[in-house]
Amino acid sequence: MQLSQRRGLSLLLGILILILAIRLTLNRNTVPDPQPAEGPNSRELADRIDPNTASEAELAAIPTLGEKRAEAIVEFRRQFSSRHPNRPAFTVLSDLEQIPGIGAATAEMMEPYLVFQAAPATQP
Repeated sequence: MQLSQRRGLSLLLGILILILAIRLTLNRNTVPDPQPAEGPNSRELADRIDPNTASEAELAAIPTLGEKRAEAIVEFRRQFSSRHPNRPAFTVLSDLEQIPGIGAATAEMMEPYLVFQAAPATQP
């Protein structure tokens, strides 16, 4: 390789590295460590919703939940209330893990968007 070709290649490589360095400094997209407790859009919700009373559409609006899981929550809630009248199907976050397709990680991501009512006290 001739000296002029090496210089030209070195110049192009230097320009490429400079461009990449500039793009890196201008476009910093990092995930904070530790991650924030609330999702980036959680403040946009007017209120948190109760999975015991929310409609399918309201549940489907929760990020990462989707229509099928929202439908499964409503169906589970309907079946639960027919077996246990006057008791909410969901009193804590982990109750949602009974729904197929909702594991601990999914339930944890839904937490900023949900509120749970307390179960009524049982009378003797």
